[in-house]
Amino acid sequence: MKYIVLGLGHFGKSLAIHLTELGHEVIGADKNLTIVEQLKDRVTHTVCMDTTDRDSVSALPLRDSHAVIVAIGEDEGASMLTTALLKQLHVKRIIGRVVSDLQKTVMEAMEIDEYIMPEEEAAERLAMRLDNIDIVDSFKISDKYSIVETKVPAKYIGMTLEQANLTNSYGVIVLTTVNQRDVLEKGKNVKIKEATGIAKSDTMLREEDLLVLFGELSNIKKLIQKGE
Repeated sequence: MKYIVLGLGHFGKSLAIHLTELGHEVIGADKNLTIVEQLKDRVTHTVCMDTTDRDSVSALPLRDSHAVIVAIGEDEGASMLTTALLKQLHVKRIIGRVVSDLQKTVMEAMEIDEYIMPEEEAAERLAMRLDNIDIVDSFKISDKYSIVETKVPAKYIGMTLEQANLTNSYGVIVLTTVNQRDVLEKGKNVKIKEATGIAKSDTMLREEDLLVLFGELSNIKKLIQKGE
């Protein structure tokens, strides 16, 4: 997949590197030439540019990108101007970085529904989610093990956990399943998630549910890919 990361500070740099390491094509942009030069061997493509300049941003392959991530943090004004410019250019998927309640309010007013907080861990988790669209969220327990929240693979819909036999087949443990439902809140549809408790052998896997898995990330990815 192709991604554009605008702003290569601590968070943006971490995200761009993680995505590149996961095998994606990444364009990283920043107005600081020194930062751009430092990352040219770690990110697929780097470019020095002002992300609030319409002509510069328009020259990027916006239509070919699966998402444009506004990772600017230190300059909230530049972050919001860049986000507004991407909206004007009809970018199909914009993910914004939020560093204050005011910025979050402005983002919501611009109908930016995807935003992340600036921790380095969040960058790695976002990279994981962008790497596989079926992964909803994840975090590392150690260098070897992760907990991943993912959609129920199509192959296992309608089965019980005993029938799916995921632990023996892939070496992963299902910790719980999560029910999702939409509720109306302040005039907007909001998705509510509720864990069903510790997973049991007779737990049914439903299409609208999520699985919370524990195991090695490589094994979890195999489960997702082979279950499609």
